[in-house]
Amino acid sequence: MRCPYCKADNDRVIDSRASADGFAIRRRRVCVDCKRRYTTYERVESAPLRVVKKSGAREDFNREKVLGGLRKACEKRPVATEVLETVADRIERQCLESFDKEVSSKVIGNLIMKELRQLDQVAYVRFASVYREFKDVSQFLDELKPMLEKRRGEGSLDEAKGGVSGGET
Repeated sequence: MRCPYCKADNDRVIDSRASADGFAIRRRRVCVDCKRRYTTYERVESAPLRVVKKSGAREDFNREKVLGGLRKACEKRPVATEVLETVADRIERQCLESFDKEVSSKVIGNLIMKELRQLDQVAYVRFASVYREFKDVSQFLDELKPMLEKRRGEGSLDEAKGGVSGGET
């Protein structure tokens, strides 16, 4: 394995364990030359799942694209990289378990939005605004309405219980 920092082919595995989902081996490595540490993942190679794009074009499923979309949506948000890795693993596993050969990019986008909605509402709105290609502000507001109504409902429940809402003390 080449070091991602100095490109030397001289490393040592210092820790090896199964990933949280059990479908990969996580290895912590240290480069003997530059002494920096990095993580690699070993996964079973299987027949590639193909993604059918909006245009009808087909390409191999790429977990890194899913992870890249998650990272972009969660940029400058308090979401740990390990959490994003876990979410990407979960989305990949759902696709592999539910589809034999091909999956629509729309399905993948919806899975990402479902995960982000639970993880971070700002990241969800960021992703949805790009993924759904909102044409105007009204479409954007239509996406936000259910979230705002849910939040208002939770606020009134807090008030009914004698709690304080709206950040007041």
